Amino acid sequence: MKNGIVRFAALYVFNVVVLVLIGLLFSRVSVGFHALWAAVILTLAALFVKPALGAAFRRSAAKSAGDRSQVGEKTVQYALVYIVELIIWVLTVWLSAVRASGFWGLALPPLVLLIGWMVYDRFDDRLRAKTAEVYDTVSATLRQAQRPRGGDAPASDSSATAEGRQELNDGLTAEQRRMLDELG
Repeated sequence: MKNGIVRFAALYVFNVVVLVLIGLLFSRVSVGFHALWAAVILTLAALFVKPALGAAFRRSAAKSAGDRSQVGEKTVQYALVYIVELIIWVLTVWLSAVRASGFWGLALPPLVLLIGWMVYDRFDDRLRAKTAEVYDTVSATLRQAQRPRGGDAPASDSSATAEGRQELNDGLTAEQRRMLDELG
């Protein structure tokens, strides 16, 4: 769950930057403050729609892969990646207030998305590694803090505290434990 949240947040911020960049680069694309909502759509599409479409297109293209040369196969792979990016861009434009007019307003932004996501992929690997490192450090520190120190013996517990700890260990109340003892 933690990794999913970190990945969504990082991709969201990156998508906002890419959408603003697209708005600045292309006069036929209007983004503005709509980049905030469009980035949500773009992030969800990148996390869920993109892998599903990519897998479907790859399976379809694999059926005829033997009939193509190596160059032809690479061309088909690149074309499929572009088509997936184009579909995601059209979904983003359709479901948000981002406006793209004309052929070039729809055809060129997917290339910028593709380049942006390639850059993000490199960034994402470093982010995950750093997040895992920080998580491990914090976990080790917390485990160390929770362990009783060498000479420190816990003070004697009251009967209610001891009963509560036993309930936490086995999930049974004293009454349930007594009934199970009577059964067996």
